[in-house]
Amino acid sequence: METSQREDQQRAAARRRKELLEAADRVVLRDGPGASMNAIAAEAGITKPILYRHFGDKGGLYRALAVRHTDALLAGLRAALDAPSDRRDRVERTLDTYLSAIEARPQVYRFLMHPSDDIQTGDQGFDVGRHSAPLLRRMGEELAQVIAERVDLGPGSDELARVWGHGIVGMMHAAGDWWLRERPCSRAQLVRHLADLLWGRLAAAGDRVGGPGF
Repeated sequence: METSQREDQQRAAARRRKELLEAADRVVLRDGPGASMNAIAAEAGITKPILYRHFGDKGGLYRALAVRHTDALLAGLRAALDAPSDRRDRVERTLDTYLSAIEARPQVYRFLMHPSDDIQTGDQGFDVGRHSAPLLRRMGEELAQVIAERVDLGPGSDELARVWGHGIVGMMHAAGDWWLRERPCSRAQLVRHLADLLWGRLAAAGDRVGGPGF
């Protein structure tokens, strides 16, 4: 009887937590990095102390939202990498999956990734940069595992897969961040340019006449 009651309480708590995260998502989609605990509590129809009871502080809420969105993105990246097509196409699909995700929900991306915007939150002591770095590390490790499982890299493959995994994630993050701010080209063009880089075009390209080389 006690076990059943405890399980019911756990299910109710999980359901309530999901509802609060959905309320937080709505506020983040509206306010981006300016999303505050007060606004999220109001959206959920509760007081801020109740919100703190569920997540501890803004850092706890941020981590919960980050896991929610990172899990969805990683699932998409794995699906792109596992698509029944040639390797170049899978590389382009993977790049496009990441870029389309940040393009579709730019406010969520900015909330999760931009430490420079944390002054807008009004929540003192919360450093977005300190929390966002583990997200990129997690994505790098996950991609490294996928590379190691699917590509024969020969001796030292585990080390090389980790270098490539973190390097590709860093490239996607930096290029995607710049592209989202400036929109210098279409998403399809950016995907092709990045795929060319990963495909060895830099190594195959000649030096410009009169230039110092690279």
